[in-house]
Amino acid sequence: MRIAADMSSADTTMPNRDIVSGPPDPRAAPRAVVQGRVPVPAGSRDTPRRIGFLLAPDFAMIAYSCAMEPYRAANALAGRTLYTWKHVSPDGRPALASNGLAIVPDQGLEGPLDVDDLFVCAGGNPTLFDDQATLAWLRAQAHRGIRIGGVSGGPYLLARAGLLSGYRCTLHWEYDPALREEFPNLDITRNLFEIDRNRCTSSGGTAALDMMAALIAAEYGRPLARAVSEWFLHTTIRQSAAPQRMSLRERYDIANPAVLAALERMEAALEEPLAREALAETAGVSLRQLERLFRAHLGRTLREHYLDLRLDRARNLVTQTALPIIEVAFACGFVSAPHFSRAYRARFGLPPTRERRRA
Repeated sequence: MRIAADMSSADTTMPNRDIVSGPPDPRAAPRAVVQGRVPVPAGSRDTPRRIGFLLAPDFAMIAYSCAMEPYRAANALAGRTLYTWKHVSPDGRPALASNGLAIVPDQGLEGPLDVDDLFVCAGGNPTLFDDQATLAWLRAQAHRGIRIGGVSGGPYLLARAGLLSGYRCTLHWEYDPALREEFPNLDITRNLFEIDRNRCTSSGGTAALDMMAALIAAEYGRPLARAVSEWFLHTTIRQSAAPQRMSLRERYDIANPAVLAALERMEAALEEPLAREALAETAGVSLRQLERLFRAHLGRTLREHYLDLRLDRARNLVTQTALPIIEVAFACGFVSAPHFSRAYRARFGLPPTRERRRA
C-alpha cells in the first residue's frame, strides 16, 4: 500500500517506492486513549527533548523504527510532549530505506539541525559510505556539544567522521571485523549497545529499542521506560552487555559439549588457526572422537568447518574493507596470497580480487 505524503515535496520520479512524510506529529494527541498515564519524576525538564535523525541512503527501517517509535510512545504514555523529532538526509531529498520506503526529511545539510540528540541511521553496507560533506556536517554537529548516536550501520559513519575516538562503541556483528581492521585504535565492544558520555551506539535491529529504553529511563525514570517497552511487547529490556548473537548451541542447534567447546575455540582463533589436536584437547576428547562428532553433528570434518569459518571472515573483509588482499589473507590465517586465492575460489566460485571489484 502506498502511503502518500505531500507529493509536492517528494520526488515523484521514483518508481515502486512507498513515500511517507515521517512519523506522526509528536505534538498531536494519541490516536487511541491510553489507560493510565505514566507519571514522570518531579523536576523533569519543562521543555521537550529535541531528537534528530540523519537518514543515510539504504538505512535499515527496523533499526530506525526501534530508535524513533519509543519517543512517540513515551509522549503518549506520559500524556504530554516529552520529545519532538526532526529528520535530515544528505541531499535534502526523500531518504530511501533498504526496504523501499522513503521518509521525507525536514531539511538537508544546508545548516545545523536544532536538536539535543542526533542519531545516524544507516544500513546496507555502511563501509561504502564516504560522503565527505555528510561526515563534515556530523563533525560540525558534534562540535556544538550535542549527544551523537548511531544505530545499525550508523556507528561506522561516526567512526569515519572521527567521532568515536576515546569512546566505547559497538555496531552490528557483521561489520565488526571491518571496523576493527579500519580503525584498530577504537574501543569497540561486541555489546548490544553502548552509552558513553555524549556518544551512544547500537548494534542494529531491535537493539535500538533497548538503547532508547535506557536513554528514556535516564531522562524520565524507569517506570516510563518499562511502560514503553511493554507497549511494544518487548517484555524484557536487555542491558548493554547483552550478546548480539545467539549462543553457539542455538545457532548450530547442537547440544554436544565437546563440539560446542571446539566451535567456540575455532571462532576465537581465525587469524592464527589452531591445530586439530589443540581443539580436541579443548573439547576434552580424542582427536578421532572429535572428528566423529563433527561428522555426526555438522556433516563435515574439523578442517572443512574451520576453513569455511576463515573464508567467511575473509569474504567479509574483501567486500567491506579496502585492506590489501594479502592482509586479508593473513588476517584469516592464510600463509600466502596464492593459497588464499585458491581456497577462496573453490568456496565462492571466483577469486577475491574479482569479488572486490564486484562489491
